[in-house]
Amino acid sequence: MERREFIALLGGAAVAWPLAASGQQPAKPVIGFLRPTRAEESGHLVAAVRQGLRELDYSTGQIVIEPRWGDGQRGPAAKTCR
Repeated sequence: MERREFIALLGGAAVAWPLAASGQQPAKPVIGFLRPTRAEESGHLVAAVRQGLRELDYSTGQIVIEPRWGDGQRGPAAKTCR
C-alpha cells in the first residue's frame, strides 16, 4: 500500500467514524427489583412499581424493570435468582 492510498484510507475512516457512532441508541435506565419470595407471591408489587412510574409520566419504553425472585431462599445460599 502506498502512502497516498494509506492517507486516503485514514481520511475515509475519520469521516465514517462519527456517522457510525451516531446511530447508537442511548441506554435505558434499569430498575432492579429483588425479592426473596416467589414471583406468584409478590408479582403485584412489580405491578405497583410500574403503576407508580406511569403516574410519574414514565412510559414502559423509557425504563426497564428487571424483577428477580429468590423462590423462598434467603442469604448467601440463594445463588441463583430467576
